[in-house]
Amino acid sequence: MKIKYELISKDKNARLGKLHTNHGTFDTPMFMPVGTLATVKTLTPEELKDVGSAIILSNTYHLWLRPGEDVVAKAGGLHKFMNYDGPILTDSGGFQVFSLANKKDITEEGVYFKSHIDGKKLFLTPELSIQIQNKLDSDIAMSFDECIPYPADYEYAKNSTERTLRWAIRGKNVHKNENQSLFGIVQGGEYEDLRNYSAKETVKIGFDGYSIGGTSVGEDKKTMYKMVDDAIKYLPEDKPRYLMGVGEPADIFEGIERGIDMFDCVLPTRLARHGNAFTPNGKINLKNLKYKEDFEPIDNHCDCYTCKHYSKAYIRHLFVSKEALGGRLLSIHNIRFLIKLTENIRKSIKKNQFLDYKKEFLTKYNNK
Repeated sequence: MKIKYELISKDKNARLGKLHTNHGTFDTPMFMPVGTLATVKTLTPEELKDVGSAIILSNTYHLWLRPGEDVVAKAGGLHKFMNYDGPILTDSGGFQVFSLANKKDITEEGVYFKSHIDGKKLFLTPELSIQIQNKLDSDIAMSFDECIPYPADYEYAKNSTERTLRWAIRGKNVHKNENQSLFGIVQGGEYEDLRNYSAKETVKIGFDGYSIGGTSVGEDKKTMYKMVDDAIKYLPEDKPRYLMGVGEPADIFEGIERGIDMFDCVLPTRLARHGNAFTPNGKINLKNLKYKEDFEPIDNHCDCYTCKHYSKAYIRHLFVSKEALGGRLLSIHNIRFLIKLTENIRKSIKKNQFLDYKKEFLTKYNNK
């Protein structure tokens, strides 16, 4: 079946809902861990389940390069290949247009890349992106788009936005997996009229859900939130809304306040690999000397495996000793922190106390 979104209740614009998928029904708003190469770095599927993970992400471009979509298809699809029985979303490769391709390599037909693995010349089109995702057999496929850089001049943003819409139609026309939902992506850069136009036209094409892309690409927070404001007012209430690449707690609150249901980001695992941990009082770096004899958990109120069993002193020791377990333990904690945050936000929406909880959390988190 296609995914189905069920709106349960609202607290102003903040939405409490349920997302029905082929691999279970899950509450929204939700945070989705990123597993680019069919793995959330260092963690097993069982550990992801333990932290309350629902949807996880993998990436079309990277899986296309290795092991290849045909290998994944022969394994029985991405779920069987990586042994994850929850829902999976595949990003289309659009972010790699932003991060790996040169502007001159973006054409109407598609995008030329040089493989980051061996330098081989590659060409990814909207049709090929969707065909790869059909074979990967994720629950949710994403339209192929260009993630517009920031800043970008108006003419460039306009041309890119219009091309992304044409790509969305081309991708939808070849989408053949009846059990896979397809999301459209709103672009438009920092320009209100382009965001409005992109949102309205993407909805006209008709998708199973809608994403707001092109944020968290270097813009200031005020601009980022305005990008969301300019797009979300045109997105339908009965479909899920996904803000791509966002994982800072403050940004999650701001997105939910505007009506966002789904978030993803590599931030929790990236921070973890560098010794950083989320706490209710802000981020801390456990490599700091002051934690050498701190035998308390990262957070006494956290219910994750790491906080139940290990101290800050031990985790610091692991990092100083260059032991991989340190990054694993912090990844478990950081992902659980963001998933627990969305669990608490859902409770606050249910009680019509979202704004009170936002103020309470961020005041403490920002140490104000």
